[in-house]
Amino acid sequence: MGTILAIDPGNIKSGYVVVEHDGEEIRRVLEAGKIENPAVTDMLDRKLYANCIDVAIEMVQGMGQTVGQEVFDTCVWVGRFWEITLRSGGYEPKRIYRREEKLYLCGCLSAKDKNIRQALIDRYGGVGTKKEPGFFYVNGTKFAKDMWAAMAVATTYFDKHIKGVKL
Repeated sequence: MGTILAIDPGNIKSGYVVVEHDGEEIRRVLEAGKIENPAVTDMLDRKLYANCIDVAIEMVQGMGQTVGQEVFDTCVWVGRFWEITLRSGGYEPKRIYRREEKLYLCGCLSAKDKNIRQALIDRYGGVGTKKEPGFFYVNGTKFAKDMWAAMAVATTYFDKHIKGVKL
């Protein structure tokens, strides 16, 4: 079994998932959440996920549009996460672009968050309830927006870099 830590970075908080796979498919979500960025750096720095062979970070991508300060602040955090992973883990994380996720999971660039969420549910199963948790109900917590985005990063990374699917 292998593990992947996938991060959907933000300017203040970031979504993340830690998933376990067997080389054929992601079998379960070990942890998911949205936490303050300094907590993500602490998590990476303390090697909390030292058993994660793979780290994937969604990268900011220029699309020819005007962006605000939040995007630039997110870029700073991506760089910090990248550097800490290199320093603490000794390996380089992989970049996953939102564009790749949309094309791979939904087949079109116009896909929205709800389309990506549905593609993930179609692949892995439902969310479930507290009483009967599904794939996306982890440690008493139902997936929320940024966790879905991090799961899209993990899934795209897994298929591209572990299974070798051409995206």
